[in-house]
Amino acid sequence: MIKKLLPPQKWKFPVLMITSIFVGLIAFTFYVSKAHSYLSDRPETCTNCHIMAPQYATWTHSSHREVAHCNDCHVPHNNFLNKYYFKAKDGLRHATMFTLRKEPQVIFIHEAGRNVVQNNCIRCHSQQVTDPKLASSVQAHVHHTQDRICWECHREVPHGRVNSLSSVPNAQVPLPESPVPAWIKEYIKNN
Repeated sequence: MIKKLLPPQKWKFPVLMITSIFVGLIAFTFYVSKAHSYLSDRPETCTNCHIMAPQYATWTHSSHREVAHCNDCHVPHNNFLNKYYFKAKDGLRHATMFTLRKEPQVIFIHEAGRNVVQNNCIRCHSQQVTDPKLASSVQAHVHHTQDRICWECHREVPHGRVNSLSSVPNAQVPLPESPVPAWIKEYIKNN
């Protein structure tokens, strides 16, 4: 069975070379794109591409920076597989848009992301949503907590109203490290 999958003897070297080049390109792409960093929950990872700088900058000045990172709000937490499936799907969409230069000037969350963020707002703030004291003292509390998305009222949390590339031009965000190895930089500098 396995012998049927192997190429004929005269094709073994070309197939090995093409496979090696293909594997090398994939490894290089993963290295340059810092693909391994997306397995973490570090907010700095979101600035691997400059497009997310306004979101990072506005988050660092929000009340959420001490208690929630990007993945706490933007990734499902119902199970491990769904979390990483969603991260991979959304990350590939972001990477494709960034690579093809299709990113919009102002980023808006898509429907799948809206649902995840809404569920995570409720997950973290369930006490406020179901508080009987608020329900009895705040007019239409149940209506406001059941029939709306949270950021209809809490628009400024955590990113503010405007999140375009030009809205925070001097924002202090961690810049991604250069993927060029030090020995190549030194060689270029000396020649």
